[in-house]
This record gives sequence, structure tokens and C-alpha cells, in this order.
Amino acid sequence: MLIILISKIIGRMITRSPCKEFDSMIWNEKAECMSRDEIEELQLNRLQDVVQRAFDHVPYYNQKFTALGLSPEDIQSLDDINKFPFTTKDDLREVYPFGMFAVPRKEIIEVHTSSGTTGKPVVSGYTKKDLELWSEVMARGLTMMDVNEDDIIQNTHGYGLFTGGFGVHYGAQKIGATVIPISTGQTRRQIEIMKDFQTTIMIFTPSYGLYLAEVAHEEGLTTEDTSLKAIGFGAEMWTSQMRKEIERRFGVKAQNIYGLTEIIGPGVAVECQEQRGLHVFEDHFYPEIIDPNSTQVLGADETGELVLTTLTREGMPIIRFRTKDITTLRYGRCGCGRSLVKMDRITGRSDDMLKVRGVAVFPSQIEKALLKIEGVQPHYQIIVNRPHLMDELEVRVETSPEIFSDEVKEMVGIKNKIEDYIQNEIGLKVKVNLVEPKSIPRSEGKAVRVIDNRELH
Repeated sequence: MLIILISKIIGRMITRSPCKEFDSMIWNEKAECMSRDEIEELQLNRLQDVVQRAFDHVPYYNQKFTALGLSPEDIQSLDDINKFPFTTKDDLREVYPFGMFAVPRKEIIEVHTSSGTTGKPVVSGYTKKDLELWSEVMARGLTMMDVNEDDIIQNTHGYGLFTGGFGVHYGAQKIGATVIPISTGQTRRQIEIMKDFQTTIMIFTPSYGLYLAEVAHEEGLTTEDTSLKAIGFGAEMWTSQMRKEIERRFGVKAQNIYGLTEIIGPGVAVECQEQRGLHVFEDHFYPEIIDPNSTQVLGADETGELVLTTLTREGMPIIRFRTKDITTLRYGRCGCGRSLVKMDRITGRSDDMLKVRGVAVFPSQIEKALLKIEGVQPHYQIIVNRPHLMDELEVRVETSPEIFSDEVKEMVGIKNKIEDYIQNEIGLKVKVNLVEPKSIPRSEGKAVRVIDNRELH
């Protein structure tokens, strides 16, 4: 009787896992389906550990914490992280190249860097354990796209010092999928490979994805000619209209991948097939949302700047990194079964927003307006000038060949319509110039959307 009772209890425990109620593939059920109490208990233990390691092994953090009268023992609850200072990109540049490493340099077996377009690049160092962590979180993310060992992944993200290519590569290999490390460029070759190799998963930036679709159309490739079943995209901001356009052109779902060099690379958060936000891998990265101006910590469902702390990274622990990315955190179990918090897609950045005549303008707002208009191509540039004392905002927009060949009257009507749409979206009057198809430079990486000429004066 006792054996039967124990058997029934164990049976109930086995079937009680919330993820078992869902059909979605899950790479690491234990980590991705924990209760909120379990997640927070794990986070606190790991937060205490990482702050201690940073204090003991990273002189920069030791000096910074000591100057503020802080010690690792001050972390008694998750809320106590608020006592500790933020880490910024400038902080990381200050100790360039290896000053943030928490292990001897010989234990760092791989390094990557940011682009360094606005100063010295940020160096990111990885131990063997860190690369295993990176592989794990990306394997989780790719599994959200239904990737398995039978898939062929065409990875157009750049390799080299950029983290994008390697993150996807490591995760795919951990799953056992076949990786085509084609990197960026060779666009017509990309189309040929996609068809000949029967690629099932494409990885690209949104802007490059649209360019690939454009070239595929020129080559006469249709959705029936491919074996695609999903797209993973990220590394730049996008709008829901842009996603719909990518999905329409390729005929499959496009799911968002988020990451940044300073934290680990792609794999910090990935979107499941519900497409209602990206699951943050909270057992490895602790997220916060702050007001970018006051730096006050905000609550769930409030929009602000994302701040991240690495909980398990060995070679280069990072405490409260200000990402500058604007988003919202949303808690609660997802329709896919996962309990990990979800972050909204990035809608802007607190540091690269345009301030035009006192109004904060994000490029994504202008893109949102443009993609509502039929006959307008998803290729544009925003130019800010200050010819006299007043800022002027110009938007150059490509039209379809049909629209560009229409009568001047029709072109003027479309131009006025775009100006009205943008003004309704951002509250500023702009000057729109319609340009001929394919006249705006294409990007094989992150698109250059904004040209701010005010900096030249």
C-alpha cells in the first residue's frame, strides 16, 4: 500500500511540470519552467556570488564599491542590487583592453569586441566555461524556433570580432544542427546557397533580410523554391511592420534574438513562437528597468532602459550594465509554457534618439509610419540638418518602380501622405523626398538609418 502511495505521489510530481502541458519544444525544461520563487532564489544566490567575485578579482569593481562603502555582504535580497553603481560602456573603455577580466588572462580562450565606432571598442573575454554558457543559452533560443539536429542553419551574421556569428554558431552546434557559416555579404551567393543547400533556418539582421528578399525576387526565387521553416533576426531595431514584411516575403515566422557584446553576445533573450516578447534567460542574466534620466528602478510593465547583470559569467562578470535599450519587462507564464520573464522588442535607445527642436524622435517611429503606406519600400534614411538656427528633419524614402514612374501629381500625393503620417507619429513636420528604387545604399550588416549633419557644424 505504501509503495502504491509513493508511486502515485511520484507520478503526480512527474506530470506536474507546467511545461508538460504545452506542445512547444524546450531545450532546458528545468531552467525555463521554474516557478517565480525558484527563479528568484537562484538569482539571489548567483547575484551574491557574482558580486563577491567581481569585488575579489576585478580591481575596477573593488575600487568602485569600496569608494561607495559597499561590500558583497550588502546583497541580502535581490532589491539590494539597487545599492550598487551602474556599469557603462565608458567604464569598460576606461580599463581597455583586459581590465574587466576576473580570471588570469591565460584562462581567457576567446575574445570579441564591439564595433568601436564611438570610441575604443569594448573587449569581451570568454573562458571555456563561458563558451559553454553561451552555447547553452543560444541552444535554448534556437529551440524556440523549432531548431533540431536535422536543420541546416544559414548564418549571415558576421564572424570575426563581432559576437553575432559565433553566438548562433555555438548554439546550433550544441543542438547538433548543420551550420553554414557564410557570414555577411555575397548576397546573390546567399540566395544560391539557400536554394541549393535547402537551408531551413535563416539568421540575419532585419535590414539585410529585406535586402536578401529583394535580391531573391530579382533571381526569380519564390517561397516554394526554399525549405525555410523559420527566421532568426536581431542586432538592430525593427518595427512590427518590418517583421510582417520579412515574413510575407519569406513565407515563415521571424523570431527576435537579443544580446550585446558587453554581456555575452546574442542569447541574452530570444523570442518564442508566441512572438509576444523575448524570454530573458534569468538564471544567467538579471534584468532591471530604470528611468534613463533619474535612474530610478521601475516596476513590471513600465517602459524604460534595460539594465543587465551577468549571474554566471566567469571570465568577465558585469554588474548593472546600462544597455541604453528601451524596453519593458512582463512577468507571468507564457503561452509556450516558459516562466522566464519576457522583454518587449527594443523600441529605441536612450542614447541614440534624435532630439529635434526639443522633441525626442526614434527612427523606429518614422519607420512605423513609412511601412503603413503602400508603394513605399522599406529602405529609408533620416537626415537632420541645421542650416540656420532651427533643426530640419528630412526623410528620404524609396518608392516602388511603379510609383516612381507615375505622374508628378501622384508622387506629390504620396509625398504629402507620408509627411502627414510621420507628423502624426512624432509630432513634428518633416520634409520627405521620394527617391528612385535602389538608390539608398544597402547594408549587409546594420543599416545606417540616421545621418545627423548637426555634428559637423
